[in-house]
Amino acid sequence: MPKRELTEEQKKADVDLYIIIILTVLALAVYLGFQDWFVTFAKNVEVHILLRTLVMALMQFGVAGLGISAVMLLRKESFKNYGLKAKGTLKSIILSVPLFVPAFLFTVFTGEYHGYFPFQEVWMTRDVLASGFPISVAGMALIVLAWGFFEGFNYVVISEKINTRYPSKNRWLNWGAIICAIMCILIHGVIGVTPESIIEAVTVFIIIYGMLAVKEFTGNAWGVVFLFVFLWNAF
Repeated sequence: MPKRELTEEQKKADVDLYIIIILTVLALAVYLGFQDWFVTFAKNVEVHILLRTLVMALMQFGVAGLGISAVMLLRKESFKNYGLKAKGTLKSIILSVPLFVPAFLFTVFTGEYHGYFPFQEVWMTRDVLASGFPISVAGMALIVLAWGFFEGFNYVVISEKINTRYPSKNRWLNWGAIICAIMCILIHGVIGVTPESIIEAVTVFIIIYGMLAVKEFTGNAWGVVFLFVFLWNAF
């Protein structure tokens, strides 16, 4: 059987995915190699909170943002190319929010719910909010960008590149959404063989696959960003 020839768009997507993988792995290697230093630095109250937040935000951006940013600059693509536009925003958000219900119920039933507080799992958030104006505003802007906007948008771009490289005729067989969901489960360590860990992994899969499917359906990516800014790490 003759080998199927790739289109120019598929070839470009192939290169783009390699760039994203290489830059992400390099950034992750730096973090893992100096993890103890980063943890100590982030929690060191003797260091100015804005400096701590900036350093950790740059590290977070390196892992979830640098690769896609490099590709977008290389291809001269805009955020609008990936669905960050006004049309369909409300529909995208309305359809995306219910995807978080299973994860929310899971935190409640397992006793992990401690109230609603966006970015509560980011080490510097409480110190930033307690630092007063204008430091708190600048610090929260960095947190929202690194742990909210870019972490969510990262999945949008990667999913789009995967679907371009490996297109599917079945609308429900969204390879980009599937791979991104699995990637998120592995990165956040939501793995295990206990019933609890399996249920948690399923709730994460619902969020990631669902939000990317909504993005494909509406053509709008603001639902993804909304989830990562207001709901992810908020319970």
